Amino acid sequence: MINFAADSIPIKKKNIHEDMSDQPNNQNSGNRKLHAIYLVIIFLLGGLCIFLSFQYRELKVIVAEREITINQVINEREDVKSDLEDLKAQYAELQTTDAALNAELTAKRAYIDSLLVEAEKHKGDKFIIAKLKKETQTLREIMKGYIVTIDSLNTLNNTLRAEKQQVLSELDNEKSKVQNVTSEKEALQGRIDKAALLSTLNVKAMGVNKSRNGKKESETTKASKTDRIKVAFDIADNDLTKPGAHTIYIRVMTPDGKELTKSEDPDHQFTWGNNRGFFAGKRTIDYQNQPMSVLVYCDKAREEDEFLPGLYRIEICCDNAIIGETTLTLQ
Repeated sequence: MINFAADSIPIKKKNIHEDMSDQPNNQNSGNRKLHAIYLVIIFLLGGLCIFLSFQYRELKVIVAEREITINQVINEREDVKSDLEDLKAQYAELQTTDAALNAELTAKRAYIDSLLVEAEKHKGDKFIIAKLKKETQTLREIMKGYIVTIDSLNTLNNTLRAEKQQVLSELDNEKSKVQNVTSEKEALQGRIDKAALLSTLNVKAMGVNKSRNGKKESETTKASKTDRIKVAFDIADNDLTKPGAHTIYIRVMTPDGKELTKSEDPDHQFTWGNNRGFFAGKRTIDYQNQPMSVLVYCDKAREEDEFLPGLYRIEICCDNAIIGETTLTLQ
């Protein structure tokens, strides 16, 4: 018994010695792997820094352009406010004994105060500032008529008083003409905005079945085999459309009258006209006034959900308007 135990002891020592001789090699191999991982991380961080640098430069350009536009609007607003203040002071200097004319002057001064409030309220609204500027010019023309009228009242007899009414009538007509021109201009601008919308051609929607690995897809008309809806269309050239980024939203109404969307939260909502709803898919394009083809996928809320058989109504929306529509029937 004793000899047998003694003979086995050298065998155990030999195994321990071999394990210890392999340990440095394993450690060197682990260090090389760790160094490789560090190099990959450094490379990725470098690429991220370059990407963020480009993004930062683009944002600086956009911010600078917006600041220029805002400063221009602010300067125009200050000019309008100054003109309104001068106009208010000039109206305050007009004096007459005619009660009706005094009432009109009081009303005009109150109207100027309301325009000053509007100018302060809409600091960055270019459209409102332009409208106030035009209204200031109209009030200045009206004031010239008041000056003529008041001088006539102070220096002439009752015959000239009748002429005053004619002058006032002419001024009202001129104001009406100005208002008509403004209305016509706004209507024309509306038509121009409508003509500047993107227009779609060859709109087509189809059901898509994905392969197991997700790398291939095939068209299908079976609701049970449809994994997503693909919407393809062409965008025509339009010189009136502002070039640059345009976000296109796809709204899909399912056969049961619901909106197809990944999630009913604010991040998946959009507006068109005076309406608000959920989009099933969206894509931002870089439009340069040339024809282009666009493809947008619309996914289910969950992978396990199934598309219902029936008719799907599909609308393509962009720039706050519907620019195309089609239907899809799944069996």
